Amino acid sequence: SIAPGTGTPVRGGLTYREAHLACELIAESGNMVSMDIVEVNPILDHENQTGKLAVELILSALGKTII
Repeated sequence: SIAPGTGTPVRGGLTYREAHLACELIAESGNMVSMDIVEVNPILDHENQTGKLAVELILSALGKTII
């Protein structure tokens, strides 16, 4: 899994790119007023992989693009 540090893994969830695209579209809309990052559990994570992904998604939602 791309995000192993979660207490509720979901088979068939969003891919890395789908999650970034969703966050990029939110940023482009200019309508985001708050954001809540949940289910990042460092105890279950491997080498902070999920934490790093959470930071990347936050940055995308704030306007940073990955391409």
